[in-house]
Amino acid sequence: MEHLAWIRTLPGGAEWLEAATRLAAEAAEQWGLELGPPFPGGMVSLVLPAGDDAVLKVQFPHGEDEHEAEALRVWDGDGAVRLLAHDEERHALLIERCVPGTHLRALGADAALDVAVSLLPRLWKPAGPPFRPLAEEASGWAERIPAKWEAAGRPFERRLLEAALDALRELPPTQGEQVLLHQDLHADNILAAQREPWLAIDPKPLTGEREFGVTPLVRAFELGATRRDLLHRLDRLTSELGLDRDRAARWTLAQTVAWSFGSDY
Repeated sequence: MEHLAWIRTLPGGAEWLEAATRLAAEAAEQWGLELGPPFPGGMVSLVLPAGDDAVLKVQFPHGEDEHEAEALRVWDGDGAVRLLAHDEERHALLIERCVPGTHLRALGADAALDVAVSLLPRLWKPAGPPFRPLAEEASGWAERIPAKWEAAGRPFERRLLEAALDALRELPPTQGEQVLLHQDLHADNILAAQREPWLAIDPKPLTGEREFGVTPLVRAFELGATRRDLLHRLDRLTSELGLDRDRAARWTLAQTVAWSFGSDY
């Protein structure tokens, strides 16, 4: 659990780390699971294999993962892993295991985009409560970004800050149809599986317009980190999915600036 040690810096983090193994053992007993050693990686959850077909995930409670179980229920295995069981009190989820579990990035950039173009429309299901609206998330970012930018020593040009703030003011009230979004659907959160060739994992659900839904893949440095790479992803995703390129680009800038200071756990 060394990869989770940083959680000690968060309010309630040390207590959760002390309890995480016990919570996993209690969930395993409740559901009759035989657990293996924790998977490496993952920032805010203890994730363990539970036999050949399932994974147990015990979450550190925080805003971005709120309603993950509900999102998996909405998708019901259509392009995403299935939720097998949920213990709300322990923040424990039993989830379908992806085997072999290869990350989408292994395909290479253009082949990965082929997969994303097929997968995203399946995840964009009409949705409302209990999921947090993108407009609410954007309002919080707009509130917090200026102070974080100052506290970080003004790490980038003011014009980028202002462009992000303009986007966060102008885009939310002019959105299109509200659908369920996975706001962290980069190429390492899509895994090779047996039931389907590729399945999305680890939702951070919001409801908002589709143009925001391509943002994490446009930002996906693991598919290429140059300006040309980013513009190529933006062009392919927006043209092939029939999206407004300018809105997608502005959402990408806004989330990039907001997340450049770390997540608000």
